[in-house]
Amino acid sequence: MKVKLIWLALTGSLMVSYASAQKAPLNNKAERPNVVLIFADDMGYGDLGSYGTLAYSTPNLDKLAAEGRRFTNFNVAHAICSASRAALLTGCYANRVSIEGALSPLATVGLNPEEETIAEILKKRGYATAIFGKWHLGHHQKFLPLQQGFDEYVGLPYSNDMWHLNYDGTKATPETNARKASFPPLPLIRGNEKFREINTLEDQAELTTIYTEQAVGFIQKNKSKPFFLYMPHSMPHVPLAVSSKFKGKSKQGLYGDVLMEIDWSVGQVLQALEQNGLTKNTLVIFTSDNGPWFNFGNHAGSTGGLREGKATTWEGGHRVPAIMKWPGHIPPGTVCNELAATIDILPTLAAISGAALPQKKIDGVNIVSLLTGQPQANPRKAFYYYGNGLEGVRQEQWKLMLPHTYRTYEGFMPGHNGVPGKTGEQKTDFALYDLRRDPGERYDVKEMYPDIVTELKALADVARKDLGDEILKITGENVREPGKL
Repeated sequence: MKVKLIWLALTGSLMVSYASAQKAPLNNKAERPNVVLIFADDMGYGDLGSYGTLAYSTPNLDKLAAEGRRFTNFNVAHAICSASRAALLTGCYANRVSIEGALSPLATVGLNPEEETIAEILKKRGYATAIFGKWHLGHHQKFLPLQQGFDEYVGLPYSNDMWHLNYDGTKATPETNARKASFPPLPLIRGNEKFREINTLEDQAELTTIYTEQAVGFIQKNKSKPFFLYMPHSMPHVPLAVSSKFKGKSKQGLYGDVLMEIDWSVGQVLQALEQNGLTKNTLVIFTSDNGPWFNFGNHAGSTGGLREGKATTWEGGHRVPAIMKWPGHIPPGTVCNELAATIDILPTLAAISGAALPQKKIDGVNIVSLLTGQPQANPRKAFYYYGNGLEGVRQEQWKLMLPHTYRTYEGFMPGHNGVPGKTGEQKTDFALYDLRRDPGERYDVKEMYPDIVTELKALADVARKDLGDEILKITGENVREPGKL
C-alpha cells in the first residue's frame, strides 16, 4: 500500500507540475515551437503497437507514445479523404467550407484560397511551412498548397488509386473501369508543377521515401527558425506499395510492411529533430485521416474492434490513433480519454504559437489543456458526425445515431491482395450508444435514457441550423462557398 501511495503522489505531482507550467505564456516569440503533423491515410484505430497490433512492429511510434500522450477518443471530422483534410487544415467541419467526399482528378472545385489554413496562420508568425505528401484539396494550381500558405510542396495532388490501373494491376479501359480509364496519369508535383509521373506500383513504392527525404531536408534547412511540417502520407491507402527496405518484413504481409515503413519514416523525422537540437521545442502530432477501407481485406487495417470503417459515421470510420509529444509540456507516457478531434488542431496550434485565429468562423476548440494533462479538462463538449448529411451527434460518452442509410462492410466477404470485396447498404433509425461501456456500438439504449435522446436531438437541431443537413434538405446558415475554377 505504501508503494502505491508513493506512486500516486509522484504521478499527482507530475500532473500538477505540467498543469502549473501552463501558467507561463505559451506564445513567447522567442520560444515558438516547431510543429510536425504526420497524417496517415486509411490507418485504423488498431494499427499501431501502442493501440494493440501484434503482427508487425511500430517501434518509433510506440516510443513516441511512451514519450508523449496517446489519445483514445480522438476523431476525424469526416471519414473520407478530401473532407477530412479540409477539416484538419481549416479547423472547420468540411460542410462549412463546402468540401465533400474525395475530390477526383476531374473535379473543378477545391479548398477556397480565401479560407485560412494552419499554414497561413503560422506563416504570419514567421514560420517556414511545407507539405510533403498527399494534398487532395483541389489539383488545379489555384487550389494547390503554395496558394494555401505553404512555402514548399512535393507530393500527389489526390489519392494514389486515382490513376489508370485497375485494382488487379491491369490497365483500366472503358469496359473494365470507366472511371479510372478517364483519369490522367498520376502526377508527382513539386511546387506548382508536375515533375514526374507515377505509372507503376514500383513508382508508388518510392513515395514514402521521397516524402521522408524531403521532410528531413526541410528540417535541416529551417533549424534556425520556427517551422510547420505537414506530412500526409499516401499510404496505407490502396494500392499498397513498399520499398525494398521493408518488403516481406512483417507477419501481416504487404499491409504490415507498409506500416513498418511509415514507422521508419516517423523515426527518420524524429532523428532529424534530435540531430539538429530541435526535439525539446517541437510538437509532434501523428494521426490518420479516417478508419480502414475494410472491403480490401488483407490490404486494409484494423479498427481494434470498433464498428464499420472508412466512409461511415460509426466509430470505426471516425475514431483514429493520435499521439502527441512536446517535451516539457506534454506529460510522457500518459493517456487522454477525453473527446478531441482533428478540427481542434488549428486553434491549439494558434494558442501555442501566439497566432491569430482565422477571421471566419471555425469549429475547433483549443485542447492545450488536454495536451498538458490539466485535471478535469474537457474543452470539447460536443461532436457532430457528418457523412452525406448529419448522421450522428455526441456529447461526452453518449452518441446518438440519426436516421440515415450507410455503407456497410458487415456480412460481405472482404477482398484479397488489393482487389476489393463487395459492400452493401444498411439503414439505421435513432439509436443511442454509451461509448464508455460499448465502444463497438452494439447495444442501443435509447429506451433506457429518453432524456439524453431528447438532449442530443436538440443538439442535432443546432448543428443543422448552422451547417445544414443534406438528408433533411436543410441549408446551413453559416456555410461558405468552395473554391471554383
